[in-house]
Amino acid sequence: MLNRRAGHIPAPVVVPAVPELQSVHSADELVRRPSRAPDFEAESRALIDLAREMATSPDKILQKLTETALRLCGAQSAGISILEPDGKRFYWPAIAGRWAEHLGGGTPRNFGPCGTVLDRNAALLFSHPERDFDYLAPVTPPAEEALLMPFFVHGKAVGTIWIIAHDDRRRFESEDLRLMRDLSAFAASAYQSLLALGANANVAAIVEASDDAIITKDLNGVITSWNPGAERIFGYSADEIIGRPINVLIPLELQDEEPTILARIRRGERIDHYETIRVRKDGSSLNISLTISPLKNSLGTIIGASKIARDVTARKEADALIGVLGREAEHRTRNVLATVQAMVHLTRAETASDLRDAIEGRIRTLANAHALFVESRWAGADIHNLITQELAPYHREKDARVRIEGPKVLLEPNTAQTIAVTFHELTTNAAKYGALSTPEGCLNVEWSHSDDRRVLLRWTETGGPPVSPPTHQGFGTRVMENMIRQLKGEMRFEWKPQGLVCEIIIPAT
Repeated sequence: MLNRRAGHIPAPVVVPAVPELQSVHSADELVRRPSRAPDFEAESRALIDLAREMATSPDKILQKLTETALRLCGAQSAGISILEPDGKRFYWPAIAGRWAEHLGGGTPRNFGPCGTVLDRNAALLFSHPERDFDYLAPVTPPAEEALLMPFFVHGKAVGTIWIIAHDDRRRFESEDLRLMRDLSAFAASAYQSLLALGANANVAAIVEASDDAIITKDLNGVITSWNPGAERIFGYSADEIIGRPINVLIPLELQDEEPTILARIRRGERIDHYETIRVRKDGSSLNISLTISPLKNSLGTIIGASKIARDVTARKEADALIGVLGREAEHRTRNVLATVQAMVHLTRAETASDLRDAIEGRIRTLANAHALFVESRWAGADIHNLITQELAPYHREKDARVRIEGPKVLLEPNTAQTIAVTFHELTTNAAKYGALSTPEGCLNVEWSHSDDRRVLLRWTETGGPPVSPPTHQGFGTRVMENMIRQLKGEMRFEWKPQGLVCEIIIPAT
């Protein structure tokens, strides 16, 4: 009971007004109108024709459906509206009758007869819908009366089927309502079939265009489909291979793989990235990576397998080559380290801690140079990458103004390792005593490639602390000179008042 005592009267609840649609009527109104007798024979013939059209020309089924609705209901226009993927509009893929010129048009989802039908989830009758939806006013001839029916795919309303009378000589009745309900169910089936057809077409296009071999086989291992990728990889055409057992691709020593694979497929298992060996038509072997999935029919029964085979022969060969070259690089690195360690015994200036840090730094430098070869598949180490790798911490942190400039030059392993260690020594020295030890210092590194296949490098420090020639030759200098001498190269130092200049000349190969 409402409490009306002073101070206790509840505030009124304001509900936003929803504009009443003048043109909309319940389809139940049709039941109250006189109706013609059903013509089940004509309806059966129409449905048979629709089924035949779906089987032979599925891309034309929606248009055929609107023509059938037009004819069976004696309407003057008929059409189908499909909700667009973004859910904001309906488009009209099929129209018959006097509104046929509007094929491809559409209406907004949130403001229109079709949207209203989906919102109310019911068949609706409209009388002059332009009274509520003003954008329909210019459309001629106007709709005297329109009957719209929603249709569903997988339980979701995705569109409407509709018929229109353009004058008052034709009024829809309960028989039209019954027919439209039947046609709505057929529209749902037709649209669902078109979606599946589009998906199948997309899958077929992907299969045809794939560089990988895509093959299907039955549960006896007999090949049932074969794409162009399979023909390219294995050498058999589809006509040659379809109907033959998959074993023709398997080498004799691996024939026991197929029964195991089929047994797993029968259990519904998927096999991912299984690497094995198969045989081409010409008898040559290739390394492949297989992904195999159970193939099911519409009832979910496993009837075979789909197989994607990727040729990984090139990758295997490259990995093997990298392994060989990696072992060679390791051998070269050990030789260089032996040189470094021999030099340790000759020095008297550095402390044990200094020597440990120096050796660890040189090992990291050699490892970085080796990594550049692995990344380039042993094509060579770019001198620019070697130098920027050493100077990156200072350049990134902007401790000094660093400029690096020179052409692309690829160095073979011995030369690259020498350059890497040399620039490590120069960088370490500059960070401790030279231009990189002060914010005011500048460093310029440049190089060129001469016609006689030599690389000329110039390291110039300016703006750092005053420099003077050393009183004795340090460990790092001995390492650099020893390594450059082994390459038949040259190195010169010039201690100027403004900073150090180091020039290096080495063979490029």
